[in-house]
Amino acid sequence: MKFFNSKTLLITVLAVLVLQSCSNDDNIDDTVADATLTIDLIKDWNDLWLEVDRHAYGMRPTSTARALAYIHLAGYETALADMDGYTSNQNRLENFTVDANQRAANVDLNLALSTTYAVTMDHFMLNVDAATDAKIGQLKATMEADLSLGLSNSEITNSIAWGTYVANQVIAYSQTDIAAEQQIHDPQPISYVPPVGPGYWTFSADPERALFPYWGEVRTFVISSDQTTSVAPNLTYSTDPTSDYYAEMNEVYLVNNEAKLELNDDLWIAEFWSDDVEGMMMSPPGRMISIANQLVVQNDLSYERTLAMFLRLGFSLNDAAVSAWADKYEYMVMRPSVYIQEHIDPDFETNLYRFIYWPNPSFPGYPSGHSTFASAAAGIFINEFGDTINFTDRTHEGRTEFGGTPREYNSLSSMAQENAYSRIPLGVHMRMDCTEGYRLGYEISDAVIDFDLNN
Repeated sequence: MKFFNSKTLLITVLAVLVLQSCSNDDNIDDTVADATLTIDLIKDWNDLWLEVDRHAYGMRPTSTARALAYIHLAGYETALADMDGYTSNQNRLENFTVDANQRAANVDLNLALSTTYAVTMDHFMLNVDAATDAKIGQLKATMEADLSLGLSNSEITNSIAWGTYVANQVIAYSQTDIAAEQQIHDPQPISYVPPVGPGYWTFSADPERALFPYWGEVRTFVISSDQTTSVAPNLTYSTDPTSDYYAEMNEVYLVNNEAKLELNDDLWIAEFWSDDVEGMMMSPPGRMISIANQLVVQNDLSYERTLAMFLRLGFSLNDAAVSAWADKYEYMVMRPSVYIQEHIDPDFETNLYRFIYWPNPSFPGYPSGHSTFASAAAGIFINEFGDTINFTDRTHEGRTEFGGTPREYNSLSSMAQENAYSRIPLGVHMRMDCTEGYRLGYEISDAVIDFDLNN
């Protein structure tokens, strides 16, 4: 019998170790590549959603925020088996179920995730023109072809089946929210007649009819409008030029007009954060998705944390919309343009007016929805990335119809504050509207941050 001598044995062992090392390196490279692919997939679907959001009519901003919550709930639940330490929301959301036994053992994460995004996006995004809506199916088909390469027929079938199953479970859960299901198809109900009172919001033409007046009844995921602190306006309506109320209205008048005449930084801020105009800009909640996409890439976030962050972001935006709209229709505070035209300058026009054919968003002013969404998102971002950050928002880069040139920030809180303030030079909110919305949004994001995804 022939034996290896010691030198031969040593060489053999080293060769085996080198091969194992190479194999391990290959596995690491494959894992990194798979994780990068998942992040790219999430970003690509969010980018398409932003385009769809821009062209979805009659949804913004409340129905849009709701759509985001359900879409990202579906994404999270689809990937859950591949996310160490995270648990299903069926343990936290009443009457929501996902049967893990429906998931086959050989499911490809990316193909399943792409499927669920396609199904939920197609369901929740309403009133989209045919050309834009078709892009959902086109991206689904392209990704399905690319992601299926190297997979067995069984893997392909099971991955698509799992993504479809989770999407349908989420859709079924959403349909049990009758208050929302009724309103998304009738956002400006003729039956709603606003109450009358000094300084109350009202409308003068059908395009200005109350938008989503009953949204305060819609399902929340973490904190309801009954649980949030509803703070009444700190100023009493008055037409007295020496009153604090008049002073805040006059501030809007002066800042709005100065921005218009001087084409100054305030006008840039106002237009940069507007996101009011369907067909031209994404919705205010959608803007937070654009920022989240950029932050994920800049900070090289893992796909697990990315999916969890988008889930929290969707919940926070949804619950912000419900509480803000409950308060809007509770306090019925008028928009500045109505007051200014009656008591300060009959020729006043908001800086929003050149983009739309009526001067204001079609709902009461207090609290500001933009401000609420800004801090509801900022709280989630700060929890994930910390407040201090060098960040440039490139959401509207290249746009020339309005002031979309990128803006730089050294903190996420200052970015949210600027978003809230932007409504004053745009001419559509008093300062007290923005202050209260900014406070309310953080109250909601604090609750969502405490929503434990690990137990």
